[in-house]
Amino acid sequence: MGGPIPISAPPRFPANPPAQSDVVVVGGGIAGVMTALYLAEAGRRVVLCEKGRIAAEQSSRNWGWVRQQGRDPAELPIMIEAMRLWQDLDQRLGDAVGLRQTGTTYLAASPKDLENFVSWLPHARHHGLDTRLIERAELDAILPNAAGWIGALHTASDARAEPWTAVPAIAALAADRGVTICEGCAVRGIETTAGRVSAAVTEKGRVEAPQVLLAAGAWSSLFAGNAGMRFPQLSVRATVAATAGMPEFHSGNAADPGFAFRRRLDGGFTLAPGIGHDFWIGPSAFRNLAQFLPQVRRDLRHTRLSPASPRDYPDAWGTPRRWRLDRPSPFERMRVLDPQPNLRRVEALAQAFAAAFPVLGKPAIDRVWAGMIDVTPDQVPILDESPVSGFYVATGLSGHGFGIGPGVGRVMADLMLGRAPGHDLSRFRFARFSDGSRIELGPSI
Repeated sequence: MGGPIPISAPPRFPANPPAQSDVVVVGGGIAGVMTALYLAEAGRRVVLCEKGRIAAEQSSRNWGWVRQQGRDPAELPIMIEAMRLWQDLDQRLGDAVGLRQTGTTYLAASPKDLENFVSWLPHARHHGLDTRLIERAELDAILPNAAGWIGALHTASDARAEPWTAVPAIAALAADRGVTICEGCAVRGIETTAGRVSAAVTEKGRVEAPQVLLAAGAWSSLFAGNAGMRFPQLSVRATVAATAGMPEFHSGNAADPGFAFRRRLDGGFTLAPGIGHDFWIGPSAFRNLAQFLPQVRRDLRHTRLSPASPRDYPDAWGTPRRWRLDRPSPFERMRVLDPQPNLRRVEALAQAFAAAFPVLGKPAIDRVWAGMIDVTPDQVPILDESPVSGFYVATGLSGHGFGIGPGVGRVMADLMLGRAPGHDLSRFRFARFSDGSRIELGPSI
């Protein structure tokens, strides 16, 4: 049955880093792996260092949605490109990706929900998407024997994939194209010379490189802070459950405020709470709380704030904020971020599922896990070169990273190659949280 990459999994990529490279990528999630692949295919020597295992954190713990629907308008062009790139990966890698274009459906329980969906339609039309509103009669055909919904927003061209097999398969493709992947090899920090990056210092040695990409998910802000650069990042626990095999009552992705679900290739469904959030508040989050307040206020009824404990790295109150590069770093103390799932939310979503599908009843839950999502105040990523020349950042994917990952990788690769990225990246600039800009939240559908 599908699920996160096991913490105890033996390394598939046990290489040691070389002394020199053109690029060092920090982090083995989908953003780092995709960037490394595209850089290698452009002829660059690339070393990718992952402190634990490829995709063992959020890149194998997500819902598996490949979704254009509901995206922030600034993200949407990159996501549309990502959909094309997913199709290319599917042709290259086959069922390891598990791509199926079975659509995304947002379910409306009230006229207000439908009005909210209507507000996003101009973005879909502008980009030529097949998104449309559907009424109850058509919804019955898509979701038979369902109760409580009056209509939906539907994008037939959206897709789903299997994250726990897709990302490792992409990593294997990157290795085949020449990327040196080093699992169990934490990058402790960077060295700079005359204001630009000159090396990455790993626990297994120093790698001279004129470019470094930070794509470390929930660990990114901690890493950057030790290098003297700060940006706001909040850790959000996302709980996911996998059911046993079930009848194929719906083949795509669907969600309402209470729960979300999608079909998996193994015959079960992945279920998750809809809009519930568990925010872990540590020193960094507390310092940046004013920037996150608009986001927290918008979803206050569904938000739970908790103090970050040592188990809830990286923003726990006891986490070191500064360390020397010749000594073990916080990244070696916790190889894989593996938070405990919120079992109360699992029970609530199982009951919500049973209420929505009384013919199916309460699903049998086979497996439950959680991951830490790296969230920015405006819920869109940082995709930019940092104030240190040659040090690039691709983080803050805010729970949307798996689907858009190939697009992010292509954009970051072209930025690092000195090419035009092909999209307006001003919304994703590094400095937007420190240059006095107003925090702008995207759509809340």
